[in-house]
Amino acid sequence: MTRTIPKPPRFSARTHVGLVRKVNEDSIVARPDLGVWAVADGMGGHMGGDFASQTVIDALLALPSGLGAGDLVTHTRAALHAAHTAIRAESHRHDNAIIGATVVLLALAQGHFLCLWAGDSRLYQWHDQRLMMISSDHSVVGEMVCAGQLTWDEAERHQYANQITRAVGVNETLALDKRRGAVTPGDRFLLCSDGLTKYADHATLARMMAECPIEALADDLLRVALEGGAADNVSIIAIET
Repeated sequence: MTRTIPKPPRFSARTHVGLVRKVNEDSIVARPDLGVWAVADGMGGHMGGDFASQTVIDALLALPSGLGAGDLVTHTRAALHAAHTAIRAESHRHDNAIIGATVVLLALAQGHFLCLWAGDSRLYQWHDQRLMMISSDHSVVGEMVCAGQLTWDEAERHQYANQITRAVGVNETLALDKRRGAVTPGDRFLLCSDGLTKYADHATLARMMAECPIEALADDLLRVALEGGAADNVSIIAIET
């Protein structure tokens, strides 16, 4: 009997400084060898946002290849906590200045996904012709959405849209949220910083996730942000199983 070997996921990824900022404080990582992808967004307007996001990504780049599904969960969580400790140490060296980064991470293994996140960078899943937001923003407006006071699209335009409540490196301890779910062949995932969702609403994301070739999707979504003005850094990873 011939065993069918699953095809590796296809993906496209882009990070861009945008049209206003001088420094790209976003960082991304793609580890198809492990089935891990992540976006980190350094806290804009604070010292060392680029340091914080790169510290998160470097910790994930250091993960050893060949991890099994169970070990993958343990090691990714440990990497994010190690990044938190390193960022906190940098903060202490700068008189406790606020240094931090949001993170959203996707791990794919054995027909399932794991999402870990802190902050307002997002993971979406395109499944059965429907776009679902897997993560939930750790932000002032995110809490308002969960309370039924706003929609996610309305939250993007709210005056408190940039006030996050969790990030790697900011609080004494790192609180990560987690979601798991099933994956079927043909599912798509989108990881992004808020530099994209400021300009691409849910309907736009759904249409493009349905229509664009996966190899061009990151570039096509980046174009939407740039045409909208791209006042923030923009990071995008699109994956098809």
